[in-house]
Amino acid sequence: MNRGRLVVFEGIDGSGKSTQLGLLAEQLRESHLAPIVTKEPTDGRWGRKIRAMARSGEVIAPEEELRWFLEDRREHVEKVMRPGIEAGRIILSDRYYLSTVAYQGARGFDPQVLLAQAEAEFPMPDLALIFELDPEAGLARVQARGDAAEPTFEEAGFLARVAAVFRALDRPYLARIDASRPIEAVARAVRETVRERLAI
Repeated sequence: MNRGRLVVFEGIDGSGKSTQLGLLAEQLRESHLAPIVTKEPTDGRWGRKIRAMARSGEVIAPEEELRWFLEDRREHVEKVMRPGIEAGRIILSDRYYLSTVAYQGARGFDPQVLLAQAEAEFPMPDLALIFELDPEAGLARVQARGDAAEPTFEEAGFLARVAAVFRALDRPYLARIDASRPIEAVARAVRETVRERLAI
């Protein structure tokens, strides 16, 4: 059986990655493929803690915040990602370890150390799409769609630091998508990139 493919959607809040993941998943289903659609933080125990913290604005030590994300990812990889890869499935994940590199990097951790540790422990993506957008535009989108605010992460100065870490990343599996364009134009870029990189 062929090894599965792991495609991750990364970017700051409001960059449109979740929308684009849904569009790609729909296209793959129309092509008679059955992607596994997943996300981080997950709906597991650690993921629920992270989401509650983000919504409440609770301030916890950066080391503890990082630990929560890593524990959530370990469960995610064990229960969803590795089994899916071994079964030959296409996995589409809304966020993965590059978000930890960027967001916890913006908290003061060394992004290169976080990246090296992640690549040593977790499966590397076959393709990581980074959706690039000005942080102010991202926050405006979040506000316009009426989502519940996450004051822990959705703050302009913090997101500017996150975006800077994303811009500095350099790995062969990365592809950058201009997320400032209309949804369909971004979707075309996503489809073309997936086709070129993974022949899917």
